[in-house]
Amino acid sequence: MDGERLRTVGRWVLGAVLVVAGIGHLTSQRVEFRAQVPSWVPLDADLVVLASGVVEVVLGVALVAAGGRLAWVGVVVAAFFVLIVPGNVAQWVEGRDAFGLDSDAERFVRLWFQPVLVVWALWSTGGWRWLRTTLGR
Repeated sequence: MDGERLRTVGRWVLGAVLVVAGIGHLTSQRVEFRAQVPSWVPLDADLVVLASGVVEVVLGVALVAAGGRLAWVGVVVAAFFVLIVPGNVAQWVEGRDAFGLDSDAERFVRLWFQPVLVVWALWSTGGWRWLRTTLGR
């Protein structure tokens, strides 16, 4: 499989992961996702979970349907993954169990998956190239 096809498969898989996670936010995993809303967020945790679920579904669909705007969409998806890092940190710091993560060590290891998602979004969409071109000017 050539590099472009591999990136396309990666983009579609990431899109599917986002759609499935977003649907989980809106349905059966709402309580689990509330554990990732930091206690200092001045909004109702359920509202945050529902809103982020909608955003995840939209971003997942965008990854699959973006056409010529792939790089830009990849950068937005990567930024979204960065924006939710405080929720993952809060889950670890506040010791909240969710998604089978019931120890500080497991919650800490989970933090290292976020950079992988950022890289995945940028790699699979050409976002790296777009950022270098756009910011390098």
